Amino acid sequence: MADYREAPLASRPKTLDPNEYFNVSPEHRRAEEDRAALRANLKRQYQLQLNNPHRQELIEDPALTRWVYARANPYATFRPTFKTSLLGGMFGIVPLFVLYYLFKTDRDRKEAQIKAGTLERKFSLSS
Repeated sequence: MADYREAPLASRPKTLDPNEYFNVSPEHRRAEEDRAALRANLKRQYQLQLNNPHRQELIEDPALTRWVYARANPYATFRPTFKTSLLGGMFGIVPLFVLYYLFKTDRDRKEAQIKAGTLERKFSLSS
């Protein structure tokens, strides 16, 4: 952390700011310790339930339930943004125009060759 040099066009990331680690108030440090203790207690309770050899019921993990629901129903929480609109256009609309252009130019080229009589037809049913 001491040898970190800031980039000329970017500010120092908050995680590398020494004031975040060393100059925090005792109340802030106590609140962080309380949150860490709460997380550790929840993790310990979950591990005890998970590793209980005599359990008969399923373990309900709310975070996992929310994640599975979000994965199964992506359209309920979908928000149209510039990025999603751009991706939809790139993968939904642009290929249609590209394929139209390719087929149309190939057909026009073959038609021009047929009219000029320069198309070499490789297979014909009539001899």
